[in-house]
Amino acid sequence: MYQLTRNLTPQQIKESGFDTYFVDHTTGLYPTAASGTPFSAGTLQSTGDPIADLHEDLAAEQKARLTYDNILRLADDPDVRDVIKFLREREIVHFQRFGEALRITQDQLDSKNFYAFNPAFDIKTPQYPQPRK
Repeated sequence: MYQLTRNLTPQQIKESGFDTYFVDHTTGLYPTAASGTPFSAGTLQSTGDPIADLHEDLAAEQKARLTYDNILRLADDPDVRDVIKFLREREIVHFQRFGEALRITQDQLDSKNFYAFNPAFDIKTPQYPQPRK
């Protein structure tokens, strides 16, 4: 952020549309979506089931990668592009690691567990049938 804003004049701030952000945050980081929606912990997804959560993580990494792809389509500043390329590569690595974690988790399940759910949650709950061993 500093590299992009350090030498801006007040006129350039206004012309770029950065003025409303600048008024509230100067050049400090304030996490928002491109639409202007502020970050909220409500956007985090967690079920407590490792398989469902790993699928959610995989999807989040792909969505982030797509966002970086879209930024690269629009950005022409080399400093911006270099950072975005790095972040995009990081999302790809995260996707690969979450995929490995999902495979390891599924490998630890009973081989007859066709739907790949976590039966450990149902063992202590009497209203559900016990998983077959």
